[in-house]
Amino acid sequence: MAWDSTRPVPWQRMIREWLVYVALFTVVLLIFYRDQSFVGLLAALLVSGPLYMTIGYVLAKFGYQRKTWSEMRASNEQYKRDRKQSGGGGDDDVAGPRPKPAPTKRTGGGSARPGGPRKRR
Repeated sequence: MAWDSTRPVPWQRMIREWLVYVALFTVVLLIFYRDQSFVGLLAALLVSGPLYMTIGYVLAKFGYQRKTWSEMRASNEQYKRDRKQSGGGGDDDVAGPRPKPAPTKRTGGGSARPGGPRKRR
């Protein structure tokens, strides 16, 4: 897709996602890096905000928009309904065991004598 300056940017969603990211990684960094100075790690987390917003802005202007969790669930449920209606079976349907493949030389089914003919010197 081409750049379109009229496309909306989901600022509230991006800020909410970034705040969740900062909260989670702050806890992770507190757990794993408690012996080190936390100021530098916190600064790195705060610098990631403008970077995330800039990348999200550019992607939104190019037309990229991720699906929400509810949209993904709805499409998954629709896929399952369509599959059951078409007779493709559901995810719960288990087919019988796979049939054995045809014997080959490598599986020992190619000749009656093991080892094959011997070479004479």
